[in-house]
Amino acid sequence: MRSFPLKIVTPDGMQFEGEAEELVVRTIDGEIGIMAGHVNLVTALGMGRALVVCDGKRREAACIGGILSVLDGRVSLVPTTFEWADTIDVHRAEAAEERARKMLEQKSQLSSVEQRLAEARLKRALVRKSVAAESGVH
Repeated sequence: MRSFPLKIVTPDGMQFEGEAEELVVRTIDGEIGIMAGHVNLVTALGMGRALVVCDGKRREAACIGGILSVLDGRVSLVPTTFEWADTIDVHRAEAAEERARKMLEQKSQLSSVEQRLAEARLKRALVRKSVAAESGVH
């Protein structure tokens, strides 16, 4: 299978740089798969699972927000948050989920901004837990 150059860079630094055969991520419009020869593209990322295939090996991550760019065969993934499944702290994700749920229980006391932030925190925690669980991380 043909490969393409892939860079994954977050505000915390380079998460991956190398050749990949496939990249699957969630955009704001749904899931997209990238392979060698993909047309040029720029799109906003949503919240969900990312799949990177290198040397025939699959690796999954939680990928949240940011931008995906394909330009002249080079792929750049610039997410706000990117955590490889094997590095997700499940206990921390569970604690974040619990905090967000407690906040949402008091909806009537929250501003609309606070409510949206709590909902986003809950969704991030659930994505992280789901990626970890499906990858066998405990």
